[in-house]
Amino acid sequence: MKKWLDLNAFLGIPASEWVYAAIATIVSYLALIYLLKFAITRLSMLSQRTSTRLDDMLVQVIEGTHRLTLLAAAALVGTKFLTLPDRWDARLGHLWFLIIGFQLALWINRGVTLWTERRLEATERLAHNPVITTMLSWTLRALLWSVLMLAVLANMGVNITAFVASLGVGGVAVALAVQSILSDLFASLAIGLDKPFEIGDFIVFGEIAGSIEHIGLKTTRIRSLSGEQIVCSNTELLKNTIHNYKRMAERRILFNFRVTYDASPEQLRAVPAMVQKAVESAGKTRFDRAHFKGFGDSSLDFEVVYYVTDPAYNLYMDIQQRINLELMTQFGRRGIEFAFPTRTLHVVNKQQAEDGAKRSSFAPHAELATREAQ
Repeated sequence: MKKWLDLNAFLGIPASEWVYAAIATIVSYLALIYLLKFAITRLSMLSQRTSTRLDDMLVQVIEGTHRLTLLAAAALVGTKFLTLPDRWDARLGHLWFLIIGFQLALWINRGVTLWTERRLEATERLAHNPVITTMLSWTLRALLWSVLMLAVLANMGVNITAFVASLGVGGVAVALAVQSILSDLFASLAIGLDKPFEIGDFIVFGEIAGSIEHIGLKTTRIRSLSGEQIVCSNTELLKNTIHNYKRMAERRILFNFRVTYDASPEQLRAVPAMVQKAVESAGKTRFDRAHFKGFGDSSLDFEVVYYVTDPAYNLYMDIQQRINLELMTQFGRRGIEFAFPTRTLHVVNKQQAEDGAKRSSFAPHAELATREAQ
């Protein structure tokens, strides 16, 4: 059998060497699979003893080892049993570099993917901005595969200097062609770094008011008060002055009311104390001031300022309602009436109008006679 195998050749290599190479490939592949499972089992046991998540991520990264790379590595081990020309030594070295580099890139890529997924899960729980995580993930992946490609080309003897220069020129051309997209991309980066708002924040800019639902690489999506989703370009969004109401520590409230001119000075002096009592009894408030502001056309005007220590809008409306009802109750007990725009009309009959006209016509003559007598 061995003599027959030695006499028969394929591609100039005896069949016996092909058999040995195949056996070596199978044994090497099985050995690599066993070593991989052994490493995963040991690392899993070690990760259960620690509370950190880094070792768990390492286990998941190694579990992502591609079986094709193991098979390719086993095949290269099997080529050691083949009598190959000298020119194949350099080629096999390039293949080893390609397989090892490709597997390292797969491990790093899987690690970046796991880190991104865990970061985004934490982002959803904590309502943080996911833009930085997404952009870092894309940047790391692009850098990883670019370095791998350049390293493989350099290992194969390709002059990558001119290639890198051409990539730079092409990058400038692409940047000019997609400058609007890049503008939104960098605006998204600015949102992620500066954090003017985050997911869940209620913002107002221009005529738009709503809660942030999603911050993307090009657009930000806002759920308006009326229910529809508003999609806004990141660049256009940052050009506006943004009011972020969720970050209010407290809400300052200024409101006015008016009482009638029938109120006496004693009643007016008692009004600020009644207002303070109504504000403080409403709960979660801090009274600032209440003043008799001035004399209106048909009312005596008061101005009140207080603070709601919780920025929730519905809570503020509930407190204001309690204050209004308490003021109505207190004013009713003291006989103070709220004013509303009024106008007094004096109606005169015809005879009174004629008498008034005569008095007005005699008045200049009487004044002249008085002056001459003097």
